[in-house]
Amino acid sequence: MFDTLLPYLLAGISVGGQYAMIAVGYTLVYGILRLINFAHGDIFTAAGFFMIYLTASLPIGISIPLVILLTVVLGFVVERVAYKPLRSAPRMSIMISAIGVSYLLQNLMWYITGGLAKQYPVLPFLSQTIRLGSAATKLVTIVTPLLTIGLVVALVMLINHTKIGMAMRAVSVDFETSQLMGIKINSVISVTFIIGSAMAAIGSVLYFTNYTAVTPTVGAMPGLKAFVAAVFGGIGSIPGAMIGALIIGICENLIKAAGLTAFSDAFTFALLIVVLLFRPTGLFGEKNTDKV
Repeated sequence: MFDTLLPYLLAGISVGGQYAMIAVGYTLVYGILRLINFAHGDIFTAAGFFMIYLTASLPIGISIPLVILLTVVLGFVVERVAYKPLRSAPRMSIMISAIGVSYLLQNLMWYITGGLAKQYPVLPFLSQTIRLGSAATKLVTIVTPLLTIGLVVALVMLINHTKIGMAMRAVSVDFETSQLMGIKINSVISVTFIIGSAMAAIGSVLYFTNYTAVTPTVGAMPGLKAFVAAVFGGIGSIPGAMIGALIIGICENLIKAAGLTAFSDAFTFALLIVVLLFRPTGLFGEKNTDKV
């Protein structure tokens, strides 16, 4: 029984770690701006295309850092062009802008790629097959959870023990007061988008090592599941986003093991409904208290 479930458990932990990489971007931006960055899944997709085009002419060792750099630049530009001018606008305006950026990026990718699926390059150090007990799996399955935990711990340390982290925490608590206290709001928000975009780029490298066909809309479903993971864990909580993503990844693959593959995506969104009904703040979310 365990030998049968082991490959699914490993796959669940791996894909959960990849969702966590994307979920961190959602939860960081929401924690500071109270904004769902709908373009985040498309930035993740763009990172996949960056890798495809860069590896066509550059070694993989150079391409991966360049992919992260280009994705960070893309995330920074999106924030400066689409969100910064609307800083004082009603929240609905920013949300509409986020949806507009998402469709703009998708259509740009359709135009550039011709709408055809592109094959992600083989990364030898992640794609090689190893054995764990009775299960054969790719090395990326082992690397993903370890790398995810390491990056999340580093990010929590950054937020809790550095000046920029203190500024991020202050802005997340009270935007206007932080500005009055001399915190450079624009710099803090830019750093938030840079970190989120870098995590999405790393997540794309891990994700597309397993799912090698890249299309302009391929990031939509992982992006939605990462958003659900962020809500499930408690949006605004980085460890919560990681734990929520791992739970979703494991449950999704156990459902496949039970022969109910058609319902694996439905489970994720059913879980979101249940969480919102019984625990709207998520597993680790803080309750909001209204001042009288």
